[in-house]
Amino acid sequence: MSKSVYIILVNFNGAKDTIECIKSLNNINYENFKIVVVDNKSFDEDKLKLKEADVKFHLIESNENLGFAGGNNLGIKYAIDNNANFVLLLNNDTLVHKDFLNELIKYTETNVGVIGPKILYYPDVSKIWFAGGMINWFKFIGQHFGEKQEDNGQFNTLKEVDFVTGCCMLIDSNVFKKVGLLPEGYFMYFEDVDFCVKVKDAGYKLIYNPNSEIYHKVSISSGGEESPFIVKYSNRNRLKFMKKYKYKVSFTMYMLSITYFYITRFIKIIKYMIRYKKNKEKIMALISVLKKN
Repeated sequence: MSKSVYIILVNFNGAKDTIECIKSLNNINYENFKIVVVDNKSFDEDKLKLKEADVKFHLIESNENLGFAGGNNLGIKYAIDNNANFVLLLNNDTLVHKDFLNELIKYTETNVGVIGPKILYYPDVSKIWFAGGMINWFKFIGQHFGEKQEDNGQFNTLKEVDFVTGCCMLIDSNVFKKVGLLPEGYFMYFEDVDFCVKVKDAGYKLIYNPNSEIYHKVSISSGGEESPFIVKYSNRNRLKFMKKYKYKVSFTMYMLSITYFYITRFIKIIKYMIRYKKNKEKIMALISVLKKN
């Protein structure tokens, strides 16, 4: 029998996308999977849409918005309690190719902890959003290979990587027993980068598999690719990540990295100021992060 996979979707006022994602999953060729939706304290009307939807899934309702990691961790615990062989974390604003899970499962082996697919923008599926990733230890960020490039097959090689985005990662359930669950201190953004560091440090491989494809609507739940929400949490959490893993680089390199971060943030504020009315909320979000740190 094929390995059991529990697919975790976190919903926060995104029932329409979540339902579309579930319908997409119901068309895949893999048989032994279950869908778990964790609702992160959505509005009542959104939650009602989920409950009334003509699709099958197990619903876990959180009493508060636990963020990306906290919401996923509720689903992961449920999956482990039900003896899942693998856990698939999947953004609710995605659609999947019918063979995506078959292709991911093909390349799991004892020492593979996390494996991720090629992710294309939606609806422009000719452009790449993620084709494997690396951790840039000068900037302290997880970088996507191929982002915004036309997909001409240039990233069609299966390979080991440093970083798999939390948008879609298939994780051997044994990994959680060894390294723990997703880190919850970030709320949103960088928890996947942090988790990948822990997994690799524990001796596991992280694999990018271009034979598996999904399609991402990109940050719909947080207001777009550079909303004030994203500006706030991506910058706040980058600093948290830097402070946590500064031991990965020399003291001199770390001081250069911190200096680079603050200089580039101030330059960003100046750029935002050029169109102040449009960017006022982004400016305030970024200034609030810099003041606290």
